This record gives sequence, structure tokens and C-alpha cells, in this order.
Amino acid sequence: MASVLDLRRRIRSVKNTRQITRAMKMVSAAKLRRAQERAFAARPYARMIASVLASLVRRADPYDEKTGEPASPLLVARPEKNITLVVVTGDKGFAGAFNTNVLKQARQFIIDRDGVDIDLEIVGRKGRDVLRHSYPVASVDEDRRMAEGSRRSREARVEITGEHGGILERLSFDKASHLADTLVHRFIAGETDAVYLVYNEFQSVIQQRMVVKRVLPIREVGQEDVASARELTHEEREELAKSARTAGVSLSPEDTHEADAEASKFGTANVDYIYEQPPRQLLAALLPRYIATQIFQALMESVAAEHAARMTAMDSATNNATDMIDAYTLTMNRLRQAAITKEIIEIVSGAAAL
Repeated sequence: MASVLDLRRRIRSVKNTRQITRAMKMVSAAKLRRAQERAFAARPYARMIASVLASLVRRADPYDEKTGEPASPLLVARPEKNITLVVVTGDKGFAGAFNTNVLKQARQFIIDRDGVDIDLEIVGRKGRDVLRHSYPVASVDEDRRMAEGSRRSREARVEITGEHGGILERLSFDKASHLADTLVHRFIAGETDAVYLVYNEFQSVIQQRMVVKRVLPIREVGQEDVASARELTHEEREELAKSARTAGVSLSPEDTHEADAEASKFGTANVDYIYEQPPRQLLAALLPRYIATQIFQALMESVAAEHAARMTAMDSATNNATDMIDAYTLTMNRLRQAAITKEIIEIVSGAAAL
């Protein structure tokens, strides 16, 4: 059994750990607020570009009346024999089950599509470190292969074709656009028949869900093509809400009804617009931008969800440390009381013997 000195050392160690977890919780709460602001600020742009495309679709048939050819190859739907799955995880740990849930959803996606070749594009170091142990890395350098225009020979049904670690630390639209350009190039070249995203969709601290969403081919502009989704449980929401309240983070999402109403009004009037370029040409040019915007929005929401998960995990760790300190303190006091009682008994017994 541990001595009083050992228990004091343990209490001191746990107190130091609690200080670290409490500080990490507050840091994550501050980063969460900034990530929320960035995600909310980008939504009006995403909705506006969707409204622009929807307006173009209403005024210009995306498919040729005579040949039936689409205005853009991004609209072509093919049998899904080869799929690209973009797995969005975090770069760091200490976020509870955040990364584990994403990887579990990605593995379930792969299992459900048995017999289909799947290329993995991994965003985040944690996903890269785990999936590298399960699936081989494509042997051909992707950038060189794209420059040469050659096709890649497969070694396995599921392969890792791209790793994008570190882009979430200082996320920018240029980084998301580069990833989107790679995916669009593969789809146009016929190397992949569909592109899916698996990530944490963030609406607010207590409104999140794990989503598998198809981004290519484009079925309907402005409408999410969700293949599967997992909502938060009641217990998870309660835990997130408790952590957010103690950290001073708002639980309700930002009110964007006015911005959404303004975006939805664009292009709805029954008037003819004069376009400098033909509408079909504009549609073909804007669709890749639309894909890049979707990916950028998904990455930003994943960053916010990761900070929320880390804040909750650090809050739970702080509470557990407090409980452990209380338990150790109680045990130490009992040992001290027993030692004092033993000494008093020995003194009384010695005095009685005299």
C-alpha cells in the first residue's frame, strides 16, 4: 500500500497535470471561437456562388439540346468503379474520439463498397499515421504523373494517393483550391468516377454530425449530396454544452437568416440577363470554383469541430484529475489518521504497562 509520502507526490503530479489540461481547454476554447467566426464568415460566399450557378442553370440548360453533352465534364455521372475518398482528420491528438470517429466512418465506407477501387486523400497527420498501417501508399508520385499524363497502375484495391498534413494549421483557400484542382483533374481524366468527403460538419458547438458527402459528380447545384451521416448522441451534446458553458463559448449558431435571404434572392427575378460570355461557358468555369468552395468549407468546419472536441476532452480530463486528487487526499488522510491512532495506542499502552 502506498505511503503518505507517495500519495503526496501523486497528488502533486496530478495537480500539475490538471493545470496543463485546464490551460489546454482554454486555449482550445479561444481557437474554437476564431474557427467559428471563420466558418460563419465563409458561408455567405458559398451560398452566393451556389445561387449564381443555380441562376445560370435556370437560364442555360447545362446539357446540349441536340447532342445531350453536358456543359462541363463535372456533371457527368458514371458507374462508380473507382472512388476517391477525402478523409479529413486533425493534425494533433488530445481531442477525444474526434479522429477515431472519422477513421471509423472512413473504414465503414470502404467496407460498404467492397469490389470498388478506392483512392484515399488524407488531410491531417493523425489520419495519415493510422491509415498508413492499413493501406499501401501509391508508388507513383502524383504530381509527376499528372504532369506526364500517365495512368497509375494499382497494387491494391485501396491505396493512399495523397497526404496533406499540416494544411489545417494555417488553412487558406489556396490550399483547399489546390486539393480541389487535383480532384477535379482526376475526375475529368476519368481516373475516378466519384469523389466523397468524410468529415465533421459543424453548425454550432452542440450541432455537429459526421458526414460522408459526394462532391463529384455534381448532381444538383446548391444541394448537399449526403451519402451517410451520424448525429451526436444526447450524452455527447450534454458534454459539449457543459464544456462550452464553463469556457464561455456560445452554444447557439450565429444568426445568418438575413445573409441567407439576400443570397437566395440573387438571380430569382424573371428577367433576361446579358452575359459577357455564353452562360454555358460561365457555368463550366464556375463549377471547379464551386467544388473548391465546398472543400474549403468542409475543412474549416472540421477545424472548428476538432477544437470543440479537444475542449471537451480537456474539460473531462480536468474533472477526472480533480476527482483523482480528492480520492488520493481522502486515502492520505485515512492513512495519517490510522498512523496517529496507532501512535496514540502505543503511547497509552506503554503508559499502562508502567
